[in-house]
Amino acid sequence: MPKTTITRLPDLGSTERSELDRLLDVSRVGHFGLLVEGHPVVIATAIARDGDSVLAHGSTGSSWMRLLGTGAPTSLAVTALDGLVVARSAFESSMHYRSAVLFGRCQPIEAASQKRAALDVITDALIPGRVGEVREPTAKELAATLVLRLPIGEWSLKVSAGWPDDPDDDVAGTAWAGVVPIETRFGTPRPAPDLRRGIDTAESVRRLAGA
Repeated sequence: MPKTTITRLPDLGSTERSELDRLLDVSRVGHFGLLVEGHPVVIATAIARDGDSVLAHGSTGSSWMRLLGTGAPTSLAVTALDGLVVARSAFESSMHYRSAVLFGRCQPIEAASQKRAALDVITDALIPGRVGEVREPTAKELAATLVLRLPIGEWSLKVSAGWPDDPDDDVAGTAWAGVVPIETRFGTPRPAPDLRRGIDTAESVRRLAGA
């Protein structure tokens, strides 16, 4: 059976690449799964989509990053929790979610210019516009950073967005049912304790926080 075959609730499966891209574009953390010395390991790290690839970065001193950089088989899981489905029974209650698993092998980005461009993509994915506000990375920083690219090839996607599916006996009862949306927002930016006086909050940060 192909790795991308959905066996549980297959009616929630989606093969729309645009749906996958939308999920990846709002996901800031992904979970890479791989075998390290024969043991299964799942590592959470920042991710960003760059066209037909997903980018991740970390220290060259990271053993799991180095292993991924060798082309070891991996899976990348991303999930967005969009709401709680409140049914008339705990059994039928569920969640609104978008969840994908990507399969493949990572490729290290080694050329300095390509590595810097990839890091800019990751930075601006986290805080749009931030790249233009900070200094350029030094050669030492680039050398200490491992950047990986996972091509978007094999993947599966599930999208749950329905209403409670209660049996007739429960619908006839008195319990409330519906959906509670989950919204994520940024709070008020807090300046670093050692920030020099007179430096205003960065424009990218103000936009991110809606200030």
